[in-house]
Amino acid sequence: MQRGLPVRSATDRRQPQKSDLRRNAILESLDHHLREVGLDGINIADVTRRAGVTRSAFYFYFENKAAAVAALLEPMYDDGFLASDILTATTRPPRDRIRAMLEALLDTVDQHRYLLEAMLEARATNPAIRRVWDDARDSFIPELSAMIADERAAGRAEDGPPTEVLAELLLEFNDRLLERYTVGGRLTRDQLVDGAEALWLGTLYGHVG
Repeated sequence: MQRGLPVRSATDRRQPQKSDLRRNAILESLDHHLREVGLDGINIADVTRRAGVTRSAFYFYFENKAAAVAALLEPMYDDGFLASDILTATTRPPRDRIRAMLEALLDTVDQHRYLLEAMLEARATNPAIRRVWDDARDSFIPELSAMIADERAAGRAEDGPPTEVLAELLLEFNDRLLERYTVGGRLTRDQLVDGAEALWLGTLYGHVG
């Protein structure tokens, strides 16, 4: 199974609807072309030709190719929820949880790099795609905010700004971390994780050890 493609449940015995088959064919074709040429190199005519559908069928399902790229990202969102679960499982020491969460996030980049590159490009120019990205990130705020509140109540985390504010800012930081690791830079993966771990620990717990 290719990663990044929508999959029907293995227990679903119904015949796929024709509309499902067309939409999936478009996404499979888009996935292929993203791997081959990236978002800039994609031509809708090539996508529809490989999918065996008309150009109008593409625009029936998706406003543009950026919107179609967003539809390929569901597995990445699932990975994000997994990372959140790791972080908020407070039975483990804070440093262990934060480190594991950060490693899981960067593993997501390794698994979905070509999709993330396309999404980063799309969100820079498409307000609708930017909202999809921001809404996905912000969906983690309540759970992280609750975790911070619980850690403060237990005396493990430092008092400070409202938990919702810290949660949003830390998630914004992780957003930037994902972007930096995706596009590359001077820092290695280990350096990025070490620095991010220190920032999370210092912000929430007042120490980095």
